[in-house]
Amino acid sequence: MPETTIFHMVDESLIKDTIRNGYLRRVTMRRLLAMIESAEMSGADAVMVTCSSIGAGVELGKQLFDFPVVRVDDAMAEQAVRMGRRIGVMATLRTTLEPTIALLQAKAAEAGREIEIVSSLCDGAFDAVLAGDTATHDRILSQALQNDMKGVDVVVLAQASMARVVKAMPEGLLAMPVLSSPELAVRRAAEIMASRNGSAAR
Repeated sequence: MPETTIFHMVDESLIKDTIRNGYLRRVTMRRLLAMIESAEMSGADAVMVTCSSIGAGVELGKQLFDFPVVRVDDAMAEQAVRMGRRIGVMATLRTTLEPTIALLQAKAAEAGREIEIVSSLCDGAFDAVLAGDTATHDRILSQALQNDMKGVDVVVLAQASMARVVKAMPEGLLAMPVLSSPELAVRRAAEIMASRNGSAAR
């Protein structure tokens, strides 16, 4: 994105708190909103929140702030709903799986479409990553993609970190398209900034 300045604000305790408690607490939402406000005060024209597990807090932020607040998985969910009725969702954490399913259902309702969700929680994959065993993580995801997602129109990867597993798989192994958030999120950010820059120029 030319002529766009990007800065990052990181607080790992938000996701750690959500994983530990098994859901997004109100206090965690308030802390997220404080970070968004801090970004605005620092001069941000838009904010993209890159953690799917705290998506409900982002939805609240969309209502409270006068500048774009975007979920990293917004564009991915919208595209999945356009691509098919039977949508597979894969995640390594329940705290990410459930918000992603809710987002897909919301996007489908907005588009006036009916969808069927086929979900797969890849047990053991997240623990493997924490232990530094990326090979086991990748094997679990690869097997789930091939075994659990049969018959779906499109697969959504609920975590951005899962995208590299698909890229490493042999071409043609999967019969359905697989969507991940990073590339689609960057495109959405570029569209938002182009729109804002165009409005400012008029």
